[in-house]
Amino acid sequence: MEIKVYQNKEKVAEEFSKYFIEKSSTKSPFHVALSGGSTPKIVFDVLAEKFSDKVDWNLIHFYWGDERCVAPDDDESNYKMTVEHLLSKINIPEKNIHRIKGEENPKEEAKRYGELLEDLLPKELGLPQFDLVILGMGDDGHTASIFPHELKLWVSPDNCEVAMHPESGQLRVSLTGRIINNAKTVTFLVTGESKAEKVKVIIDREEDYLDYPASHVSPKTKDLVWFLDAAAAKLLTLDQS
Repeated sequence: MEIKVYQNKEKVAEEFSKYFIEKSSTKSPFHVALSGGSTPKIVFDVLAEKFSDKVDWNLIHFYWGDERCVAPDDDESNYKMTVEHLLSKINIPEKNIHRIKGEENPKEEAKRYGELLEDLLPKELGLPQFDLVILGMGDDGHTASIFPHELKLWVSPDNCEVAMHPESGQLRVSLTGRIINNAKTVTFLVTGESKAEKVKVIIDREEDYLDYPASHVSPKTKDLVWFLDAAAAKLLTLDQS
């Protein structure tokens, strides 16, 4: 595990964008699972506005780590957020965008998307393998849309599951642990003081840390990188970049 701490979320966005460019410059198709949330939104803005000419978008394939069960033009949609902050600003082929269809029946869509991953992603250890999975983390330690009260979904035998938000009851389609931990590289993008407590519990493996889904992110390749701002990392004893 590698931990990178930067002064603020804008610096996180800039440094992650450089990291993304380096990782994706392979001259071959590069399969990425995107995250929703406030930090990825800033990252997408910076990547599109400052670095879009540094990426061969013809080789990038975008998928989603989770999606709310809403229409693609709904303000709650992770897809809509990505269109507004990234996809509308770059020249990426439509065929390279593989969205979760939040407007469809959740169980049927989880099955369809799981099958799509089987069809489109290269295999490693018999499972679909992303080149990069980008994750956020909630104040409650959830990641993708696996929440603490549904931790069993993390170890599902399926590639995707239907999850429920613990407060709103909103349904979501989410990747499961078997896909996330089979990725070549997994990155966390976490900013803000409200995340600091869970960041410390999870990274320092404090008591009950396994209650939080983000603690179970452990790619088989060992290539896990946390991108944090100073506020999210304030309880850690680390040198800052």
